[in-house]
Amino acid sequence: MILASASSMTISLAFAAAVAYAVSAAGTSRLSAVVVNSAVWIAWILHGMLLFMGLWGAEARFGFAPALSLTAWLVGLVYAIEGFIYPQFKKPWIMSGLGSACVLLSVLFPGATLNPNASAWLPLHFALGIASYGLFAIAVAHAWLMTRAEARIRNATDARTGMPILTMERLTFRFVTVGFALLSATLLVGLLFGSQLYGNTHALQWNHKTVFALLSWLTFAVLLIGRMRFGWRGRQAVRVLYMGAGLLLLAYVGSRFVMEVVLGKTL
Repeated sequence: MILASASSMTISLAFAAAVAYAVSAAGTSRLSAVVVNSAVWIAWILHGMLLFMGLWGAEARFGFAPALSLTAWLVGLVYAIEGFIYPQFKKPWIMSGLGSACVLLSVLFPGATLNPNASAWLPLHFALGIASYGLFAIAVAHAWLMTRAEARIRNATDARTGMPILTMERLTFRFVTVGFALLSATLLVGLLFGSQLYGNTHALQWNHKTVFALLSWLTFAVLLIGRMRFGWRGRQAVRVLYMGAGLLLLAYVGSRFVMEVVLGKTL
């Protein structure tokens, strides 16, 4: 549902955050690392304020666009921290570009108003679930950078990313591990306390969202077992990671996009 009556504060914060993200995206190859990192931090702070207003404001809403927005916010945080730890780390401009797009998209499609009978802990439950989205998105971005660097090495071209490839690989699977833990906790809480969280009429159901979430959980479990037991790495591990991330994207964002945009429903 497109919100035509968004407050001036919401529109101002969204526009400012989108501009800061755009500056960091456009400046990756033109501006100094200090300016780019500063723009990322400014975008992240403004973006966080916008998310807080949407999730815990007077009329809390959530849907596919806020889910993407929260995911982009977490990705921005991690890249800002990595830019501080690894000043020479070349952050992909496309991540900041996606952050800018997600901020604006969440204003156009703020989602459905949360059920007044739902638990006050529901926004936190959403946040934990989307945190797993964010961590897996970061893992996918790192895996893509790692794969591109390895391809450049094979082609005898410049493969410098500002971070050693082995370090990037370790970070990728750390993000996967933490994301898997958060996803496990989110699914467990939803299965055990769905009625309390969503209200009696909105208890967790075995629908497309639940099925895709469980399939993604199984895929990530196979990836981590394969990594620990059989030493999976490289293209084999990256393909399984992409598969799990795709299933997880379909679980909530995909199903809510169909409901809110294609079918025009908000409940």
